[in-house]
Amino acid sequence: MSFKASVLTLFPEMFPGPLGISLAGRALEAGRFALEARQIREHGIGTHRMVDDTPAGGGPGMVMRADVMAAAIDAAAPDGDPRPRLLMSPRGRPLSQQMVKGWAEGPGLVIVCGRFEGIDERVIEARGLEEVSVGDFILSGGEIAALALLDAVVRLLPGVMGKAESASEESFENGLLEYPQYTRPQEFEGREIPQVLTSGHHGKVAEWRRAEALRLTRERRPDLLEASEEK
Repeated sequence: MSFKASVLTLFPEMFPGPLGISLAGRALEAGRFALEARQIREHGIGTHRMVDDTPAGGGPGMVMRADVMAAAIDAAAPDGDPRPRLLMSPRGRPLSQQMVKGWAEGPGLVIVCGRFEGIDERVIEARGLEEVSVGDFILSGGEIAALALLDAVVRLLPGVMGKAESASEESFENGLLEYPQYTRPQEFEGREIPQVLTSGHHGKVAEWRRAEALRLTRERRPDLLEASEEK
């Protein structure tokens, strides 16, 4: 085992959550990756272990303190820890399959899950946190986003998926959405499996799949095609 994920959170009981079942769960049990959820409040201030305070300049809500967050990060990833440090944030760089593939090839991740109005900007700068977003919407905290990110990474770790080629034809792997999939029965409510898929002609099957991937991408995510053309 070489991949280790450390998640900093106020709600460690949310982990492993869905990462403890199915593919990820089997990989966790088999030791293909390690996951620890670390309680930020252990580094809180005073008797009540306070982790937040009012925002400088006024405004609603509370902000997670820089000193508390720095102590939590330093305890999880001391100097020399090579793992990237991420902060789940709606203002972060959009998560992509290419980012996921890169992390899956590395030693692991340190993921900070914010709450309230966010965390003090100074600790983001001082600890080199890379902000990552899972979409243009707001969650109650970073935990659900962290689970989604880790699920995407873990399934790409060696030995987690049954067939190495399973990941090579999925959406985003070739800059396109995945082509439609079919299985038995041959006919369902008047709808037949496309004849080319049962022809046994592998070349024509590959051509059909490529054409369908292009069609779906053009209809649903033209931005992916535009990005590919710009490269």
